[in-house]
Amino acid sequence: MATPFDEPSTLPYALPPFTDVRLEHFRPAFDAGTAEQRAEVEAIATDPDAPTFENTLVALERSGQRLTRVSHVFFTLSSADSTPELHSLEAEISPLLAAHSDAITLDGRLYARIEAVRAGLDDRTDLTDEDRRLVERTHTEMTLAGAGLDDTGKERLTAINQELSTLTTTFERNLLEDTNDLAVHVTSEEELAGLDDGAKSAAAGAAADRGLDGWLITLPLYTGHPWLGSLTDRSLRQRITEASLSRGRRGNEHDNREVLLRIVRLRAERAELLGFPNHAAVVTADETAGTPEAVDGLLSSLVGAAARNADDEREVRARVLGHEVEAWDWAYATELLRGQQFAADNSALRPYFEADRVLRDGVFHAANALYGLTFTERPDLHGYNDEVRVFEVRSDEDEPVGLYLLDLYTRDGKRGGAWMNPVVEQSHLLGTLPVVVNNLNVAKPAAGSPTLLIQDEVETLFHEFGHALHGLIARTTYPRFSGTNVERDFVEFPSQVNEMWVSWPSVLANYAKHHETGAPLPPELVLGLSESEGFNEGFATTEYLAAALLDQAWHRLSAAEAAAVTSVEDFERAALESAGIAVAAVPPRYSSTYFAHTFSGGYDAGYYGYIWSEVLDADTVEWFRDNGGLSREAGARFASRLLGVGGSKDPLEAYRDFRGRDAEVGPLLRRRGLE
Repeated sequence: MATPFDEPSTLPYALPPFTDVRLEHFRPAFDAGTAEQRAEVEAIATDPDAPTFENTLVALERSGQRLTRVSHVFFTLSSADSTPELHSLEAEISPLLAAHSDAITLDGRLYARIEAVRAGLDDRTDLTDEDRRLVERTHTEMTLAGAGLDDTGKERLTAINQELSTLTTTFERNLLEDTNDLAVHVTSEEELAGLDDGAKSAAAGAAADRGLDGWLITLPLYTGHPWLGSLTDRSLRQRITEASLSRGRRGNEHDNREVLLRIVRLRAERAELLGFPNHAAVVTADETAGTPEAVDGLLSSLVGAAARNADDEREVRARVLGHEVEAWDWAYATELLRGQQFAADNSALRPYFEADRVLRDGVFHAANALYGLTFTERPDLHGYNDEVRVFEVRSDEDEPVGLYLLDLYTRDGKRGGAWMNPVVEQSHLLGTLPVVVNNLNVAKPAAGSPTLLIQDEVETLFHEFGHALHGLIARTTYPRFSGTNVERDFVEFPSQVNEMWVSWPSVLANYAKHHETGAPLPPELVLGLSESEGFNEGFATTEYLAAALLDQAWHRLSAAEAAAVTSVEDFERAALESAGIAVAAVPPRYSSTYFAHTFSGGYDAGYYGYIWSEVLDADTVEWFRDNGGLSREAGARFASRLLGVGGSKDPLEAYRDFRGRDAEVGPLLRRRGLE
């Protein structure tokens, strides 16, 4: 069957022709793409000429372009606009793709050629630094993938990888279905007291979409909910929280407990097969952290102060409420306290955070001031859903940069959370410019009503756009290094830096205007936002650390230890108590059965990367404040020495090149109130 993936797209920037793509195109495109790349790799592996950088490494980078085209589109849809049929196809395709990947990375002939090229690097004076890094990274990745194992080891490794690909797909599908099923149905408007009209409109729209009367409160990926800070009905807050916490552990067909236990056991077995004590050791061997002990050193150093701060905050909130604080009370008490202390609570701020204005006059405005980028909406170009908006990105010299796609709203076919992914990766070798998409899960209001964001959603939009900038500004030769193709514990750094512009005075003043009157954010709210920085950090740090340490605990198990775990709940409880992070009323940001980052999202043993990257981020924010802030000069340095190089340079070397020294932890401790 001919498919839209057989040749590169002829649309601007090679945007996939989404309107032409049908479900029946995917399987033949995957089959053709894998067969084509197998033939390309076979030609490399059997090349009678002596292995060189050009006939081995460059040839490998050029291989698999049809497979890349179909994969980017398929996995964009499966995460953001899925259907039961697409889920079934993903379950079918995932183990085949895992086997295909293993066939390449475990090919002893290919590995031998790469080793030969690596051994002769000193004789090649014409290679660039990026060329040399390509050799080293490819060799390291193949080694850690098991290319040096004997045939028996490779056979078992391939079986493990195929089963894991099926299990992680199952985990994500179970989570999506259970999250949809657990949406909280409300039939009395009195229960919604505290929500503004925009939130009520979104809940009414969600109910109508499912043919229900009343209102439906859908659940985000994390444990909490954006509306818990506003709802005055304590019983409804409890229903929402308990629904969230119960995901994946209700004993129904979507229960994830046995799935995740099997994932943990297989990852531990694979680590042992590769000669490592546990899965965390495998992961960190290829990250900037280097070892699980280095990760533990940072996380453990923060636990004591974070837990103490959270306990102190809980006592204050109990006094505000006049009763003991449960998990469903924390956000509500926090917003009451924020309003008393700073005036800048979500209900006061939300009318000033209209989504399109935040995007154009905030997110895009900051990117233009820093990097000279302009964004023009292209209604003639279509995304994969009618809600997806497409923007052309150009430089201040009117040179083409790429396309930016935004998919803002939640829907039943979209997984929870927020993320960026590439649709087309930038590469000088392939002659491609980037096409990237940002996904959020903002509740969609009824037609005619404005989309008003809470502060957390504004920060999320800036954060995810930081990932988008990493992809858009990339200027690397090889697709392997483009944009966010960096070590996992470095990937959050640019996105976290971009959050600083949320409250930067000139940016805030440009986008924070009342959606009806256009009036600027009142001075007392601006002051409240500034003064509230660091507010509730005990809670925020504790819920994050609990999840990060839980991720580490699961993945620092040996194969024998993993086999002995039979109860997810008992393991979680013991892990959090042992780490000293079991704080009353502060559940982990993600509990195991809905921890998509670590059991289906590629952050396994890597969730620590957010705070690991935040050390660099906090240090960088201080640099911007000392070096012109929102200026083209500062932006040019950050773009050329960090964003643009992608993975083509060691991340910590790139940071030293940008900052002039290694990052210091002091700014992070001050930001989070942990000094």
